[in-house]
Amino acid sequence: MPRVRLLAPFSFALLAACAQKPDPIVSLDDPSDCPLTLNSGQTLILSLPSNPTTGFRWQVRDAAPGVLRSLGPEVYNADQSKDMVGSGGQSVWRYKASSAGSGRLVMTYQQPWEPQAEPQDRFECEIRVQ
Repeated sequence: MPRVRLLAPFSFALLAACAQKPDPIVSLDDPSDCPLTLNSGQTLILSLPSNPTTGFRWQVRDAAPGVLRSLGPEVYNADQSKDMVGSGGQSVWRYKASSAGSGRLVMTYQQPWEPQAEPQDRFECEIRVQ
């Protein structure tokens, strides 16, 4: 019987430790979620509305290079619920929280051949990695 009494508290402690582990993937699609704090090693998935058929693209202006590491190029996902040619979708980027510190993730939505024109949209988020 003493073994059962010791096993129960140990099991609860183990469950509590597992419940506090942060999610390995963090999704970001709204500037109201900023500033954002990540743990080192977490993956950040940034999704922004996009429609490349208009000529507008999201340009990475600052990718918080001191704290984030890119996991590949932008991936565009068309909205499958709409059957219209030229309808919008989502541009998605993946980053790994690599080093403790802080930085800014800044994107502008504009036509690449007009870099001096005012961007149609802007996304900016302070990123902290602990």
